[in-house]
Amino acid sequence: MTAKRIPMKRLMDEYNDINNNDYGMSAHMNEDNATEWTVLFFGPTETPYEGGVYKLKVHFVERYPFEPPTCQFITKMYHPNIDMSGRICLDILKSNWSPALSIAKLILSIVSLLTDPNPMSPLNGEAAQLYTNKRADYDERIKEYRISYAKL
Repeated sequence: MTAKRIPMKRLMDEYNDINNNDYGMSAHMNEDNATEWTVLFFGPTETPYEGGVYKLKVHFVERYPFEPPTCQFITKMYHPNIDMSGRICLDILKSNWSPALSIAKLILSIVSLLTDPNPMSPLNGEAAQLYTNKRADYDERIKEYRISYAKL
């Protein structure tokens, strides 16, 4: 995979947009490969994720923006739609991607997923069950993960 096929101007515009606007996130480009970023964002307010700093690895595929980038949490997460390897089940990372979407919009969608999980489409069955049946225990587990893993 070469970075030459990816429209680098768009990539740089999106990179600058994330880092120069008040989205509550920042992007850091891999020095050796502009198509690999680490994105940091704060946990959504009024959720058990609040107070944490979360890291995602974003890799732009050759056909970006016509295909979605791959995204994976670096931060260890507990969530119905995120597996223990950090993979994310989110429709815009698959069939509902559009070239009109930006990385900032994608990250905002991931933040929204943290706020409002979909336990009917889980990657982590245990988290989905806990979310559905014992919400207080689910929230406590997230807080434990936040304290242990979601720091700079």
